[in-house]
Amino acid sequence: MSVATFDDLLESGVHFGHLRRKWNPKMSPYIFSEKNGIHIINLRQTIEKLDEACAAAKQIAKSGKLILFVATKKQARAIIAEQAKRVGMPYVAERWSGGMLTNFATIRKAVKKMATIEDLINDKQYETLSKRERLQIQREKEKLEKNLGSIADLQRLPSAVFIVDINKEHIAVDEARRLNLPTIAITDTNTNPELISFPIPANDDASKSIEIIVSKITDAIEEGLRERKVERESHKDDEEAENASDNVNVDEDEDGEVTGKEKRRKSGGEDSDRRDRRPRRAPAGNQKGPRK
Repeated sequence: MSVATFDDLLESGVHFGHLRRKWNPKMSPYIFSEKNGIHIINLRQTIEKLDEACAAAKQIAKSGKLILFVATKKQARAIIAEQAKRVGMPYVAERWSGGMLTNFATIRKAVKKMATIEDLINDKQYETLSKRERLQIQREKEKLEKNLGSIADLQRLPSAVFIVDINKEHIAVDEARRLNLPTIAITDTNTNPELISFPIPANDDASKSIEIIVSKITDAIEEGLRERKVERESHKDDEEAENASDNVNVDEDEDGEVTGKEKRRKSGGEDSDRRDRRPRRAPAGNQKGPRK
């Protein structure tokens, strides 16, 4: 698992926090100093917390569970979408729909509705509709795709949520906490890290800072998926070898049984031949004396 270096974080501007008047006192353990009225984040703390978050993300992915990526702010949308697609994880980059986690059944209904609209558009009957009706259907489809397109394949609740800017995505944070889902998030100096299971103190406004943090989390997930694949293949090979060994043992038992039968048959045949070659004696009652 690749670990971010101090220089990499420094070059990406991860250490720049918010103005002092906007800070959250609960972020004080992660603040190094103040310069020109701006708080400077302690990058040593960032590296330590990033390692913990990466280890957690790797373990979740290794167990075959899903992590939902959430970032709707302009400078993070493209980054979160690209990185989530790289590891096949669901993501929300346009708008967080209220109840996306706590009212998941309703969200699934909206996804099914979107699928129904797609089937209607691909049907020949769609061409018989009026231009106005087709336009309404197309607009509804685009709206659903914008809000739900990235989670259309999400069949179950995710096992964890990764968030960029927990102040902006406070609804997502509240829903994840209500469901006791682990949360991983970039926490700037104006946020409350106690709301997050694995906070990563870093600049959540600069695109370079967001990119390096998200890419490290994604690398950890990718490594976890790779290890899961290797373990499954190894387990499969072990099962095949065990099955092959069982088949060989069964064949050996059958051969041994047949061989034993043949030996008994042959030995029985030889004994009968010996008995046939022996002179037969007449019964005592039928014995006749010598002729006179």
